[in-house]
Amino acid sequence: MQKVFNLMAAASFVMSGAMVVGGVMVYTRIPSITQHYIDQLKGELTGMIAEMVPSQIDQALPKLPTTTGPAVPFNLP
Repeated sequence: MQKVFNLMAAASFVMSGAMVVGGVMVYTRIPSITQHYIDQLKGELTGMIAEMVPSQIDQALPKLPTTTGPAVPFNLP
C-alpha cells in the first residue's frame, strides 16, 4: 500500500510541476500571442476598409460635368 501512495505522490509532484511550467510558458507568451491576434485583426480591417472606401468615395463625390459653359473674361487693371 505504501508503494501506491508513493507512486501517487510522485505523479502529483510531476503534474504540479508540469502545471507550473505550463503556466509560466503561457504567461511569458501572452504578449506575442496578443500581438499575433492584433496583427491578424489589423490585416482583416485593412482589407475590409480597402473594399469599402472606393464605393464610399464614389457615393460622396458629385458627378463631373460633361459640358462646360462660356469662357469667363479677364478684366485687367
